[in-house]
Amino acid sequence: MTQIKFKKIIATASLLAVGVFNVAYAQEDLARYVDPLIGTAKMGHTYPGATVPFGSVQLSPDTDTIPYAVNGRYNPDVYKYCAGYKYDDKTIVGFSHTHFSGTGHSDLGDLLVMPTVGTLQLNPGTAANPDLGYRSRFSHEEEKATAGYYSVNLKDYGIKAELTASTRVGMHKYTFPKSTEAHIILDLKAGIYNYDDKNVWTIVRVENDSTITGYRQTSGWARTRKVYFAMSFSKAFKSYGQEKQKGQVYRGFWGRFDQNHNFPEMAGKDLRLYFDFDTEEGEAIKVKMALSPVSTDGALNNMKTEIPDWDFESVKQKARDAWNQELNKITVETLKESDKVNLYTAMYHAFLGPTVYMDVDGKYLGLDRNVHQADGFTNYTSFSLWDTYRALHPLFNVLQPQRNQDMIQSMLVHQEQSVHHMLPIWSHYANENWCMIGYHSVSVIADAIVKGNADFDQNAALDACVQTARTRYFDGIGDYIDMQYVPEDKSGASVSKTLEYAYDDWAIAQAAQKLGRQDIYDEFIKRSTYYKNVYDAKTGFMRPKLSDGTFKKDFDALNTHGQGFIEGNSWNYSLYVPHDPASLIDMMGGKEKFSTHLDSLFTMHLPDKYFENTEDISREGIIGNYVHGNEPSHHVAYMYNWTNDAYKAQDKIRMILKEKYQTGNDGLSGNDDFGQMSAWYLFSSLGFYPVAPGSVDYALGSPAIEEASLNLDNGNTFTVEAKNQSYKNVYVRKVELNGVLLKKPFITHDQVMNGGKLTFYMSSKPNKNLYN
Repeated sequence: MTQIKFKKIIATASLLAVGVFNVAYAQEDLARYVDPLIGTAKMGHTYPGATVPFGSVQLSPDTDTIPYAVNGRYNPDVYKYCAGYKYDDKTIVGFSHTHFSGTGHSDLGDLLVMPTVGTLQLNPGTAANPDLGYRSRFSHEEEKATAGYYSVNLKDYGIKAELTASTRVGMHKYTFPKSTEAHIILDLKAGIYNYDDKNVWTIVRVENDSTITGYRQTSGWARTRKVYFAMSFSKAFKSYGQEKQKGQVYRGFWGRFDQNHNFPEMAGKDLRLYFDFDTEEGEAIKVKMALSPVSTDGALNNMKTEIPDWDFESVKQKARDAWNQELNKITVETLKESDKVNLYTAMYHAFLGPTVYMDVDGKYLGLDRNVHQADGFTNYTSFSLWDTYRALHPLFNVLQPQRNQDMIQSMLVHQEQSVHHMLPIWSHYANENWCMIGYHSVSVIADAIVKGNADFDQNAALDACVQTARTRYFDGIGDYIDMQYVPEDKSGASVSKTLEYAYDDWAIAQAAQKLGRQDIYDEFIKRSTYYKNVYDAKTGFMRPKLSDGTFKKDFDALNTHGQGFIEGNSWNYSLYVPHDPASLIDMMGGKEKFSTHLDSLFTMHLPDKYFENTEDISREGIIGNYVHGNEPSHHVAYMYNWTNDAYKAQDKIRMILKEKYQTGNDGLSGNDDFGQMSAWYLFSSLGFYPVAPGSVDYALGSPAIEEASLNLDNGNTFTVEAKNQSYKNVYVRKVELNGVLLKKPFITHDQVMNGGKLTFYMSSKPNKNLYN
């Protein structure tokens, strides 16, 4: 097929991809407000290590090696290690180069490096007895995490470890004590969500006395994933070797060699290597680890291009400059310094992914397992779309418009390369892992088309959306098309699927309308009403329906299990009609009754029994029965804007901002979900939110800032100011856009992108007639 191309200068994409930034205006050092340790405890699942915006390398400490399964059964403790790091742990196993941020499932943790001194040990040991292995104790008092830099003292070895990164290269600096037994271990067996046989194969070549190359192939969440690497040391190693491997049935004629010591070609399912050095007191050995999706040559070229020398401080400063370039897209005044910490850390988390997935020369591995050339766009991977379509990609349409176009182009080539001819569901590293429900790529694409951020073949993109939505064998779509709902006895989580398909279909219809494709519009606007078919007027809730047309018996609207929903209960999911709130409100009894229903959601009590067996919902993420720690309810507070009680949204939004986002390692109330939780915080702090991506409208709320300026890529500035702001004044007395009083609780995307000023006049008392 002909590849869809962007109309942009390739050189610009290349500069962005390698992390070279030209600062066109004076910038504040906003990176000083970023705290990567926020969310590293409890449910946040963030990592504290070094990376650059949207970087391929996430070089971060891993604090344990919990297996995915024990005795063939899922080990629930592994869920705590989705990001590899758990704040409460007392030991560090090592520093690996790939991590997901804030996810509720995991993979990666590739190429773990650990410096040691003394007797060589090639197993990680245990948290209970770290002396049995190469791991080390550490203290948070001797740990530092900032944007683009991480350091820690490895107590057991007296080694200071420092990490920084470019887009495709991780750089380590290890300051050793005096020793004739200094080692740097490379563990190719280690990984996140590991289990026996996850490693398919690993290969290492010792190219010279300071450089090695190789790859690691795994079968996990991505069932066919290969990471190529090149590793270079600033000092020649005096000797090297590998841990003795388990015997294989067939070993060929390699037995004539001593493969465990100073043999330059190593291969096996589970390699652990060591490199030996003599060190003086305070001597620093630096390591560069470059990644490539394509080849070891690509990794070497990435290293040569991005970090050609050994100037650690220069790389660290460039990483910080790259973060400041992105963070200065919003400049803000807040009531307290801690509010800036929360806001810029949220921005940091929002800009961690999706991640660049191509070499500096534009080559990347496609879903078809072939090597492709990105022609005029930057290829990205790791699309957690069930989460990120809601607010993260809409945020990118405002603050990262070019990157969002590139991400869409990445989705489109995925669809071209897919044997299913489907857009991504949840994809990473040239794999589709099929996680979660819906086909939310179509939301991201439609939102960009409708908002005019679509410098690509829009009709071809719409065709890809339609093809995906007509794939009958995927997750109940055939029944959804034929029966106009997904029956629970044929496909679990049927109500959630019906509701999310209906929203996605509406998004397709909006793009079709924008492009004048009337036949597509008619088909999908009809499909967008199918949510009505799972509404039970007798109970007032969405409810699973069986294939015979009857509702499932034994229904409990509070239960999150066995009721036709995923990551939510009916109380929350019954409000998931973001594309047609007015019809939902009429269906549920009118504006007054609906407003009271929303009140109950936030004030009622959800007993522990309804979520005590869930991994992704905890008491920290709940207000009443409103579950903010999971995504399906993120639009709910703003639904008051479709009633006569818009003021009721305001104190609830401010309550969520205050209670569910705090400084400190346990500051997040749920998984950050690759930036969605953070994107909600950013939009809501600014006073507006995209309830239904695919619409040009933003719903107004209650800003938490005093003043914020959005420095847009088109050269315009959109300013939000909150007069008479305080923690007590959570209500809005009136709102003006460019000095004109607003009579509806909405603004449009064009009004933001054209620049101007949105002024909220704050009060401690609600204005019940604000927009009436």
